[in-house]
Amino acid sequence: MSRIFAAIAIVIAAVANVIAQVPPGYPAEYAGVIEAADREGRLVVYSTTDRSAAAQLLRDFAEVYPLLRVDYIELNSGKLYQRFRAEVAAGGDTADLLWASAMDEQIKLADAGYAATYASPELPALPTWAVWRNQAYGTTYEPVTFVYNKQLLRASDVPRDHSALLTLLNGAASVYKGRISAYDPEKSGTGYLFANEDVRNFPQAWELFRAFGKSSIVLRTGADDIIEGVIEGEQTIGYGVFGSYAAARARRAPDLGIVAPSDYTLIVSRVALITAQAKRPNAAKLFLDYLLSQRGQNIIANRAGLYAMRNDVPGEMTAPGVAALIGDKARPIPIGPELLGPLTEQHRKEFLQKWQAAMKAQ
Repeated sequence: MSRIFAAIAIVIAAVANVIAQVPPGYPAEYAGVIEAADREGRLVVYSTTDRSAAAQLLRDFAEVYPLLRVDYIELNSGKLYQRFRAEVAAGGDTADLLWASAMDEQIKLADAGYAATYASPELPALPTWAVWRNQAYGTTYEPVTFVYNKQLLRASDVPRDHSALLTLLNGAASVYKGRISAYDPEKSGTGYLFANEDVRNFPQAWELFRAFGKSSIVLRTGADDIIEGVIEGEQTIGYGVFGSYAAARARRAPDLGIVAPSDYTLIVSRVALITAQAKRPNAAKLFLDYLLSQRGQNIIANRAGLYAMRNDVPGEMTAPGVAALIGDKARPIPIGPELLGPLTEQHRKEFLQKWQAAMKAQ
């Protein structure tokens, strides 16, 4: 009998060690967050990040917090917000944490009171542009690139910046008729965000958009469709594609070329927020802190195929790696109220009217 009690004691001690484990550098009281999360026992995440990329993170998170079950639900941005808002309105259970690449929509939710305020212990390691009101946290550092088919575009014609792309299209609109693709800002939140940021950063943005119209640009709602169209030869150039998605496909499709524009490269970040309606807020804190931690960021950069934001993470798919590639031309989109302006009804109406006119340019 004493051996049985001894075995039980060992198991209890092992469980206690799991519960009491506090990440290095965290305050001792963080043990209480871990204990409360273990009692919650479950975490619900709604995310736009592909499950194939998230799988590496989820697997490692389970090693760190083995008593916590994660229900990871992958949705496109439109469905994510529709489902979350509907569940909140109905007063039912919903996501504890939202992790999405539609930065502006995440800020809109936070501004409307749907995000909990939480000061992560990882705050000192984060750039100031990546945190808003301790509610919305950037987790990745992803360049927005051009992609092209190496078999269809001569090396001398590859546009290395936005001006070069404009010159290429103005000089040969008929050659590239139907041969350019991009996000559709009328149907894609990501496309709308990117187009507005181009207007902010590129004085000739509307000239470029009119050149798109003259070349009968093919508009898509997903990055995969843009990339696959280029790989299959349906289009020659894809405009405004997440660098992480492009890099992942280029590993399997060597004819896919990637350009980080040398005049400016937009940097987008997948924004995470703990929902104010979370029924498992402590579990959400653990996951957010893990995403922001050096360990989690290392997984993001070197196993998940995304781009890490922290400067203390090694590898090509990191903020320092991007800096080594394009120097000071990175233009991170700040996570903050500036993202709300384009979402106003008046701005959207005026922007889309101008966009539609550009698309009709002949």
